[in-house]
Amino acid sequence: MSLKSKAPRPMSPQTKRPPKPSSRAARASLRSRLPTSDFPFVLVNMAMTADGKIATANRAVASFGSARDHKHLLDLRATADAVMSGARTVDSAQINLGPGGALFRRLRLQRGLAEYNLRVLVSGSGSINPRAEVFKHRFSPILILTTRRASAARRWQLQTLAKEVKICGVARINFRAALRWLRARWGVTRLLVEGGGELNAALFGAGLVDELHLTVCPKVFGGRTAPTIADGCGALRLTDAADFTLKSARRVADEIFLVYSRTRRTG
Repeated sequence: MSLKSKAPRPMSPQTKRPPKPSSRAARASLRSRLPTSDFPFVLVNMAMTADGKIATANRAVASFGSARDHKHLLDLRATADAVMSGARTVDSAQINLGPGGALFRRLRLQRGLAEYNLRVLVSGSGSINPRAEVFKHRFSPILILTTRRASAARRWQLQTLAKEVKICGVARINFRAALRWLRARWGVTRLLVEGGGELNAALFGAGLVDELHLTVCPKVFGGRTAPTIADGCGALRLTDAADFTLKSARRVADEIFLVYSRTRRTG
């Protein structure tokens, strides 16, 4: 079920320009890494402390990476059709989920992508702050994924804020259905997810994360209730854990940039 505030368009209103001849190789390389699937290729990108926290226990501090880590985030956004974030993340941070400055927008165009990425917000209850920073920037469509738990009043409010509101389940969001919809309806083949921990955990649990980018920062927050990159109920058995293989590890000053790819199980 989908609720629309306006007649939806199948793609971003930012017209995709034909790639320049010099950019065709870059575009082909980017697309060749995407598996043939009904789902987008999903990347999760997170910065965490040395003890695995993504914010302090009171959520007062959630941004602590270096300028290099921020550039890494924008580099990844420049490869994605859409950027996804949970409600708590967009409520608590001054973020707009956009591609960044002109340099990164040019990179997108050179890769055959829209100049501005789609933005996808997730809230099972529909409790997204209508005054959040993300809604103050209208450069690209905002899509909201929710469930039937969201009241009629909240759904109506969300329709005034978003290009489209998609109901993806009764009590919990069915992410497999949601990602199929993003691929089929909006042409999303590469999706970047930026947390928080509850959203990441749901995607890990559904087996939908293809690549994990982690920046390990030289801080220790501690706190048993401080959020991590994957919260929620978590795996109860080792066999339920999401398996990944280390692709690369790079140190820049006091930070370590790690990339893991999903291990495909056989048998």
